[in-house]
Formats: sequence, structure tokens, C-alpha cells
Amino acid sequence: MNMMDHDDKRYYFGLTFGLNFAQYRIKYEQSFVDNDSFRRILPKWSPGFNLGLMANMKINDFIDVRLIPSLSFAEKKLMFNMPPDSTSTRSVESIYMHLPLQLKFKSERILNFRFYGMLGGKFDYDMSSNARSRRSDEWLKVSPIDLGYEIGVGFEFYNPNFIFSPEIKLSQGLMNQHFKDGGIPLSNAINSLNTRMIVISIHLEG
Repeated sequence: MNMMDHDDKRYYFGLTFGLNFAQYRIKYEQSFVDNDSFRRILPKWSPGFNLGLMANMKINDFIDVRLIPSLSFAEKKLMFNMPPDSTSTRSVESIYMHLPLQLKFKSERILNFRFYGMLGGKFDYDMSSNARSRRSDEWLKVSPIDLGYEIGVGFEFYNPNFIFSPEIKLSQGLMNQHFKDGGIPLSNAINSLNTRMIVISIHLEG
């Protein structure tokens, strides 16, 4: 068995790298149905990446608490059709300060392998938010703050000097990211935007 004394550690740290796929969940205004300014407004998945640090504290043999402060570079695309037959795809690019607090539920260790599940909450701050922008060419405005939940699964592979831990999780924002601006035609057709993200991560833990 590698790192035999690791399970006795009260806390440890690590690095995390991730690939994310993000999109918006949209709720439409009644005006979207009532008028013909837009025929369709459809969200599309787009890739991005995450970089961060990890702090892990042991509660007992089967439960840990994790804090993973990170930067998340994400892109959300919207495709919309306007009469008579014009199609346009625009992107909302975000740089999130991502602060998730998670509970990690671990299985028994089998030699150099362990399975785990996790759930938790998150706080995101979008440093590239344009909610207060006064530029005349803005096509959509988004709010900077989001709260949400995360759920996922992962595996731990114990090497002689570190733990290699791949993980996949769903991250769902609960706050409306749409900053209403009546001067933007697209804004009048959208009631709310919620961020949804699938993240595939590699944790390197010590």
C-alpha cells in the first residue's frame, strides 16, 4: 500500500485542474411569445477550464470537508433567430472566483484505490460581469454574484508520493444572472438566466 499513513492526517492540501462545459438555463418573458422580435433563443454548451487549490479536513474515516478556491474561465453561448431569417450566436465570457464548500463521503480504501461522492454549496463572483456597463453595444447584461449547489463523484488512486483523483460534478447556479436592461431587445425577451456547468477535474493531493 502506498502512503499508508495518509488516512491518519487531520488535514492536507492539493492542486486542482479542470475542464468545464457551461450553458444557461433560460426562462422566457411572455413578450417572447407575444411578439416576433425573436423566433428562437437557445442556449448552447461551451468549454472552459478551472485552476485552483484544495484544502481537505478529515471529520471521520468516511467524511471530509473540502474547500476548493479556484478561478473558473467559462463561456456560455446563446443562439437566436430574428425575422426574416437571420441567425446569430453570441457568447458570454465569465471569469469566476469560485468558492465551493463540499462534504466528501468516502468508501473504504481498497489497497491503493477509493471511491467517493460529494455534495456542497458554492459562491461565485464573475469578475467580468457587465451589469453596470454603460456601453451602447452590449447585447446582454449579467449579474456578478451567484449561489448554487454541486454534486459529483470521484476516484482516488494512491501513488507513492501523491493521490491522483479524477472527478466529475454538476454545478448548478440558483440565482438569476440576468441583469434587466429595457434598452436591450434580447433582455426584454428573457426573464431569467441560471448557470449550469459540468466540470471534469483532476485533483493532485498530498
